[in-house]
Amino acid sequence: MTLLIKSIDDLARQKFDVLVPTMGALHAGHQSLIKLARQRSDRVLVSIFINPLQFENKDDLAKYPKTLEADLKLAEAAGATAVFVPSYEDIYPGEINRIEAGEIGDLYEGASRDGHFSGVLTVVKRLFDLTKPKIAIFCEKDFQQLFLIKQMVKELNIPIEIVAAPIIREIDGLAMSSRNVRLDIAGRKSALIISQALKENTIEDMHAVLATEPAFTLDYLEIIDEDTFLPASENSKNKRAIIAGWVNGVRLLDNRRMGAAL
Repeated sequence: MTLLIKSIDDLARQKFDVLVPTMGALHAGHQSLIKLARQRSDRVLVSIFINPLQFENKDDLAKYPKTLEADLKLAEAAGATAVFVPSYEDIYPGEINRIEAGEIGDLYEGASRDGHFSGVLTVVKRLFDLTKPKIAIFCEKDFQQLFLIKQMVKELNIPIEIVAAPIIREIDGLAMSSRNVRLDIAGRKSALIISQALKENTIEDMHAVLATEPAFTLDYLEIIDEDTFLPASENSKNKRAIIAGWVNGVRLLDNRRMGAAL
């Protein structure tokens, strides 16, 4: 049975090799991260903490699904050794030492979500300090977040290996996300335009596909250099298309390495 850890004191009595940080509302995508973690170690900790610092919109924070009982079952089924569910006071016991995301943190997702990546890095660093894993696993779906976490680990000399896990998709191609449950039937169908656009090989063709779905509002679409997260050039070795927008008020994002199958 998966161990439920609710306090820092209980956490201190345990040792885990791999951390899978989450905000709960677990789905098959999260389970894939846990299964990947189990390939690295049989001491896998899943954390569940809805971090208010990374929500620029209070309504989004209030609407974020809270499904702890179901989350525990999904985590156990995927092979988690324990689930850590800290309180706000555990994560932020006093003055918050915010970690700034820098110039890259102000681009794309950061441009639309003020302070979002600072909030992400702050909570991830705190979780690293508390759990002291050797490895932490994050999904490529939030690719800018993954880039910034890797950058933070390097700049702060944190002795943790960051492992990138592939995006898990629904049968129809939609990237799995906790936000998907907020889409109605029509919105769910409209959201498929994102993955359809990513199948194209030029940014112009991607824009053309997106323009065919009136229910989708584009925030950004760019082909970036994976090594710098700046717009790709002819000399970029690894290019990735990143996209974000809204369907009926629900924010969705996705990405694909150029040349890779979707």
